[in-house]
Formats: sequence, C-alpha cells, structure tokens
Amino acid sequence: MIRSWAYDEAEHRLDIVFISGRRYSYHRVPARIAEGMKKAISKGRYFNHRVRDRFAFTEAAAR
Repeated sequence: MIRSWAYDEAEHRLDIVFISGRRYSYHRVPARIAEGMKKAISKGRYFNHRVRDRFAFTEAAAR
C-alpha cells in the first residue's frame, strides 16, 4: 500500500507515496503520530487507523 513516507517535523507534514505512485501530504500531523508510523510493523494498517480521514491533505501533482 505505502511505497515510502517522510515526516517534516517543522511543518508537521506527513508525506506519503503509495504503491500506485500517488503522493499526498497530510497536514498538522503531530510528531507522536509520525513516531507511531515509524514503529508500526504494518505502515498501511497504521495509516488507515491513525492518519486516513483524520487529517487534511493535499495531493501532489503527478510527475
């Protein structure tokens, strides 16, 4: 489900790249959520339970 992800602590932004190639930035994500993502065995499951539908997001333009 998730190809890669990164967290910008200064911006409180979680950037996710999905296997499909779509890229999203989730805004105002607390550092504790990013830390949980880092520790999660299943990034996709963690994302679905703790991030998806909980934070505003923008989709990055296709490359």
